[in-house]
Amino acid sequence: MKLEERIVLFRDLGKSLSQKIETEEFNELLAFAKSKNSWFTIDNLKKSIQTIVDKYLNESELRNFVALYPKEYFEPKESKKVGIVAAGNIPLVGFQDIIHVIMTGHVAVYKASSQDEILIQYILKDLKSINPDIEKALVLADRLNNLDAYVATGSGNTSRYFDYYFGSKPNIIRKNRTSVAVLTGEENKIELSDLGNDIFSYFGLGCRNIAKLFVPEGYDFTPFFEAIEYWNTISMHSKYNNNYDYMKSIYLVNGVQHLDNGFLLIKNDENLASPISTLFYENYTDLDSLRKRLESQKEEIQVVVSKLPITENSYRFGDSQSPGLADYADNVDTIKFLATIAP
Repeated sequence: MKLEERIVLFRDLGKSLSQKIETEEFNELLAFAKSKNSWFTIDNLKKSIQTIVDKYLNESELRNFVALYPKEYFEPKESKKVGIVAAGNIPLVGFQDIIHVIMTGHVAVYKASSQDEILIQYILKDLKSINPDIEKALVLADRLNNLDAYVATGSGNTSRYFDYYFGSKPNIIRKNRTSVAVLTGEENKIELSDLGNDIFSYFGLGCRNIAKLFVPEGYDFTPFFEAIEYWNTISMHSKYNNNYDYMKSIYLVNGVQHLDNGFLLIKNDENLASPISTLFYENYTDLDSLRKRLESQKEEIQVVVSKLPITENSYRFGDSQSPGLADYADNVDTIKFLATIAP
């Protein structure tokens, strides 16, 4: 497929998914996907698909994205087979990698997580109905042997496994990261409510979910708690609530100081990554010192959310879980990487 055909293919996929997302047939598909992963809810599955439609399968977004790079990046002299190892924490979390590989003219050999394989199988079927040539560009596989390059997403432990098996080939191997927010104490209710989306979307399982707040000395959490109260139904999810009950009991038994609004625990802690149902916070005294702190830990941080330009690529409140095509995981430019495997 030529570049224009690829753009049209993904645009038409977006239109197709938009038309189907509220149909009874699609809801049955989502229910099946939910049965494979107890962390997946119908709302979260729809949220993920809608984000993909809006951010990845929108024609203007696709064309603007392509315009960021030299045209030859999308027209390699020789197509390579690129293995993609996807995580299963968020629905279709590996779909951005699929688009990057196919848009650059390579073949995406996709190993879905066993907990998130239903939707990608459906999407491939939909793509085939739009353009049968997609079978040459997207392959679903159980094993990723003898490929030309790899893009693998996992934890710190699985990254060592990936290094062992994929280290001899060009690769992007992603490890654990987490995200943080910087507050000034002057945020309004809407901004704090949007921050709630950054914290609770997908139950906080993603690397783009906010796991820690940096707040000024003497910060009053009352407006924050009031703004996120509409998320209280999250405690109706048994796995989330089990985490909440467990962490609460640990803190109470050990006399650990914390705040509790009935579905979220907030604890003063220097660590960046917090357990599910728990949000860490830390006080800062001046922004310059905080900037240096964040810079020194940038290899551990995926996203910084703030109303301040605290880092070069700070996100607005509510945007952390809606990355665009050029919002790369671990800040590694996937398109430039793919251009190097087939100059």
